[in-house]
Amino acid sequence: MAARGHVQDPNDRRLRPIYDYLDNGNNKMAIQQADKLLKKHKDLHCAKVLKAIGLQRTAKQDEAFTLAQEVAVLEPTDDNSLQALTILYREMHRPELVTKLYEAAVRKVPTSEEYHSHLFMAYARVGEYKKMQQAGMALYKIVPKNPYYFWSVMSLVMQAISAQDEKLSQTMFLPLAERMVEKMVKEEKIEAEAEVQLYFMILERLGKYVEALEVVQGPLGEKLTSELQSRENKCMMLYRRLERWAECNALSCKLLLKNPDDWQFYLLYFDSLFHLIDQSWTPPQEGTHSAEGEVHASISQALSFMEDRIATEEAKESKHLRGPYLARLELIRRLRERSCPEAQQLGEPLELMFQFFVKFGDKPCCITDLKIFLDLLTPDQHVQFINRLMEAVPLGAPGEDGVAFPGDTRALQRHLCVTQLSRSLGQQHALNTQGKLGLIKELKAHYRHGLQFGDQNMLWQSLGLLEEGLSHSSSNAQFKLLLLLLYCRLGAFEPVVDLYSSLDAKHVQHDTIGYLLTRYAESLGQFAAASQSCNFSLRFFHSNQKDTSEYVIQAYKYGAFEKIPEFIAFRNRLDHSLHFAQVRTERMLLDLFLEADISSPLEESVKSMSLCPEEDDILWDSLRDNRDLTVLVSWNPKDRQLNAEHKQRSLEDDTLWLRLRSLTLRLIGCVSALTHPPASRNSEKRTENGVAAKPSSLRSLLSQLESTLNQATQFTEKQLQYPFVGPVPSRLAQALSSGCCQCQLSSLQLPLHLQELEAAGLDESTELQTQISNLFKSLAVQLQDILEKCKGDPLEVKDSQSTTQHFLLENLVYFVETVCIVLWVSNYCVSVLRPLKSSLQKKKKKKKEASTVTPPVLSAYQEFNSSLQSLLNQALEHIKSQEISLTALKLGALSLEGQTQSEVRTFTKMAMDKVQSSYLRSLQEIGELLKKRADTLKSLKI
Repeated sequence: MAARGHVQDPNDRRLRPIYDYLDNGNNKMAIQQADKLLKKHKDLHCAKVLKAIGLQRTAKQDEAFTLAQEVAVLEPTDDNSLQALTILYREMHRPELVTKLYEAAVRKVPTSEEYHSHLFMAYARVGEYKKMQQAGMALYKIVPKNPYYFWSVMSLVMQAISAQDEKLSQTMFLPLAERMVEKMVKEEKIEAEAEVQLYFMILERLGKYVEALEVVQGPLGEKLTSELQSRENKCMMLYRRLERWAECNALSCKLLLKNPDDWQFYLLYFDSLFHLIDQSWTPPQEGTHSAEGEVHASISQALSFMEDRIATEEAKESKHLRGPYLARLELIRRLRERSCPEAQQLGEPLELMFQFFVKFGDKPCCITDLKIFLDLLTPDQHVQFINRLMEAVPLGAPGEDGVAFPGDTRALQRHLCVTQLSRSLGQQHALNTQGKLGLIKELKAHYRHGLQFGDQNMLWQSLGLLEEGLSHSSSNAQFKLLLLLLYCRLGAFEPVVDLYSSLDAKHVQHDTIGYLLTRYAESLGQFAAASQSCNFSLRFFHSNQKDTSEYVIQAYKYGAFEKIPEFIAFRNRLDHSLHFAQVRTERMLLDLFLEADISSPLEESVKSMSLCPEEDDILWDSLRDNRDLTVLVSWNPKDRQLNAEHKQRSLEDDTLWLRLRSLTLRLIGCVSALTHPPASRNSEKRTENGVAAKPSSLRSLLSQLESTLNQATQFTEKQLQYPFVGPVPSRLAQALSSGCCQCQLSSLQLPLHLQELEAAGLDESTELQTQISNLFKSLAVQLQDILEKCKGDPLEVKDSQSTTQHFLLENLVYFVETVCIVLWVSNYCVSVLRPLKSSLQKKKKKKKEASTVTPPVLSAYQEFNSSLQSLLNQALEHIKSQEISLTALKLGALSLEGQTQSEVRTFTKMAMDKVQSSYLRSLQEIGELLKKRADTLKSLKI
């Protein structure tokens, strides 16, 4: 529980046991203790609230809310009740109720600094910036402390940031905030650095850069001490915005003399230099060049400056800084871009990069430093460059296999750097197949040697090598990510859950790398693990919404005003995350596929999700792609690296798939609303209770789904290949090729026709009945086609070689999903056809007719029901036979070409066993769900 203060009050002693029970998680005892106390002291409001907290934590939300409101209407002013209610409302995710609580407390005790402060923080949790401004000023009037005044100012700034109308921000909110701060400046009441930072933020947002510069360079700027070079960095930013290149150049010169290894100032120095050259800037006849001192405005001055930096480094005996050497290469690049002949005066890039490698080649950063300058080499220099670098790698004498190994870790790091640069230059890709296999063998030998310091067959070998690597380096994230990717692409999800858990993803990583897990979660048939995977991500997204409010409150308390807009922007970015929308949608669909019409009716399942089919809760135009697509390190040459087109295509791919899934989910919601008890069918109010009021939204959603399917088909025809370590393709292409999307669309069109039939009756709807009958037949054929695409062996052994066909598992999952949707639609069909059949039989009895012809729609549905039964039996038999054959597979006898070492074979066999075990688990879970669905089919007869 929250800190309760140390109040000398007998009630505090009485309440302490309840607090202790709640703190220890013993909620039932807390409720019992509260009941005992309330029998003796009926007016002890806090006991009632603590009981409500116990009820909330034992999933009795309605009772808890009723109890809490009984206390809240009394408008309590004691600390214990207020704090307990605050905790309860936060656990209920109802922060808006806390504001009402403290508004009442402030009305009753208008001079309480504590209650006013709590009210301000309550407004901060719900983002009521205008009320925050008013509460801040009210607090300042009671207790004139600077922080309270600036809380009010910051709230004005937040109104400006969140305002839809930019003009309103610039003409009202920000100028008012500026005047409020200027008042304090004139009265010399500015006390803290945070207040200066806020003033700077306001001026910056108003575009008053000259005034902001005066603040930073004046007496107020002396308070900016919390960050190193804070004043200089702010001045540099303002000089750039004001395009005062002379001052920018002079200041970067001064800062580089202080710290010659600060890369950002080299870039600013070069930017300002070339701007001055373009402007033909000349120094004034008298006085200093600029407010910041001497300015370099010619290439000769820049060359001289760089030579001095290099000379200073060369004079050192050890601990050379990398900055000056890299800056020289950067200057060469910029001079070449401008076709300046002076670039030659700095030296030949190949030689300079070789010298850099000699100095820094044993550092892991050497590769990333040099990689960005490889384009300075001409293609005919590539081989020469790598050969020169190899001369600087101390290797021992070659062994029997002709491979020479490094003698220590420094030599190993140099060899690794050369190998990575060779790949980046495309030399490894240029080898023929034999050359590539030889290189793989050599690199594997180098890897195993390094351990002393710390086609599908190739795929199995890659898995084996990575498993071996992970056994030696259990914390290596790259090994884990590559294993995760390979197992997923082989269709084996079982080992992936543990791998992802071992990555120990923290906070925002559930958004940036969570897609690697959730993309494959459900599609490979491991539904229990899929639920767990979705929970990983959803837990983070939901807690973020609550936690960010607390970060904002702490920022107000400690005066970190410049961080508040960042926290709000961060929360908005996560709320609009593409991954969040995907996981939310997939989790709801998964819950429906697993539970609806099995453990609870579809209608109840949809209702419990608060799913409203008419409303699209995804803000498509605001979606943010937060995925980290570069989490896997790549040393490939530029033409094989991830590019902007890949990223854009991947975003389109994922968005299209999300649209399909979201529309499917909403259509299922529509179907659930259509399913109604027979009694309500003849009600005059049926347009109000969701029967006839739905066709318009159903028809609209079906039209959208059809349109999105057409877009998706066109998109997949382009068949863009992503790099292996690039984005993970969505499920879109496989879903379309399986035929499940079209089949689901066909089945979801049935309710529209059945509603027409229900309105027309059986007697005057011959053409409509024929249409519906044809739809039933078409559905049976489409389902059979999907099942045919599931047949085959996911893991096959031929001639002592194993091959995988993991797409068969995905197709099986799509088959099961489609069967679920078809069964839900069938349930609605039954709710319409059964009463029609019943009324037909009553008519027969009244007229005492002999057997008449059964209406086509009734016989067509009965045939469809029988076809479904047969189809599900086929599928279950296929799954059973696959389980038997997979269990019987002996992977231990497989030959693994090129793997002579027994240890390597052991790890490869281990990887194969994991894949085999995962396939079995997938088949078992798919089979279990299909059996449950087959059982529900028995009740769908008319």
